[in-house]
Amino acid sequence: MLGDDRIKPSMELIRAEQHALPRARGSVISIGNYDGVHAGHRELIRILKDEARAFSVPATVMTFEPYPQNYFRPDNPPTRLTTFREKLKLLQESSVDRVICLRFNQELAETKADEFIERCLVERLDVRHLVVGEDFRFGRGRTGSVELLQELALAHGFGVTGVNTVRVDGERVSSSRIRELLRDGNLNRASALLGRRFSISGHVAYGDQRGRTWGFPTANIYPRYDHVPLRGVFAVLVTGVGGRTLTGIANLGHRPTVLGGKLLLEVYCFDFDQNIYGQRIQVEFCRWIRNEQKFNGLQALQTQIHKDVDQARHWFRDHFAR
Repeated sequence: MLGDDRIKPSMELIRAEQHALPRARGSVISIGNYDGVHAGHRELIRILKDEARAFSVPATVMTFEPYPQNYFRPDNPPTRLTTFREKLKLLQESSVDRVICLRFNQELAETKADEFIERCLVERLDVRHLVVGEDFRFGRGRTGSVELLQELALAHGFGVTGVNTVRVDGERVSSSRIRELLRDGNLNRASALLGRRFSISGHVAYGDQRGRTWGFPTANIYPRYDHVPLRGVFAVLVTGVGGRTLTGIANLGHRPTVLGGKLLLEVYCFDFDQNIYGQRIQVEFCRWIRNEQKFNGLQALQTQIHKDVDQARHWFRDHFAR
């Protein structure tokens, strides 16, 4: 465990390449990206923990970094719902006992489905039971399926549970669908499928101080990944500041009016003006206000910020009770 990947000792984290995987043997395992740890993932975890209790072994999630899609599409990777650290935190909150994170590299990408089962799951891990989604695919060319797992499980003496897709109000829960909803600014629906508000966390960094001179001092976070599934101006909640929950407004984007360049999350907390540089905060996105846009000069931008702040304050007054 290195740097920001550190977690509390109540959940074990093992990071390894497939050929060097430590022998965390005898586990009940669920395999997947677990991006977002959404409502569907939590159903998998519920069943995983039930099976683990039956065998009296750790409930283990196996995941990958980078995600396979990022490996195969390095120039155009898909957006992410969670950083690795955020995912670990959510898995820990779901009472997972162990996370095995495999490095997705050329070796793993070229491993055939049956070889992955035999070498990784059986020989190295002595898996007792697998819990996966019904549409789970793995192995070179994505040829592995739940059906193949069940077939080989008989020969190797472990069980497989294929979990039906979870639906919320009739809609299939998936990370890709949540990304679409966030991209379209539909935060309410995205929150329903996630089971919580979408959020970004990070350490507050120094900015150019422009907002402070305008009367809107901002806490600035540079997202860990540029490929975040939403852009624009939002009403937000901020936690991590002395146990308080603050309301505010945030801009997530590239700040075209001031030629900002790198993706930045700027958060103005209402009725708050303390020095929190270096602190780690979490920003929850509550209400989409507008798209990011380029204004004809700084005065026009300041005028719009005043309007945005008024709109966010009114929304919190009318729709949110702390």
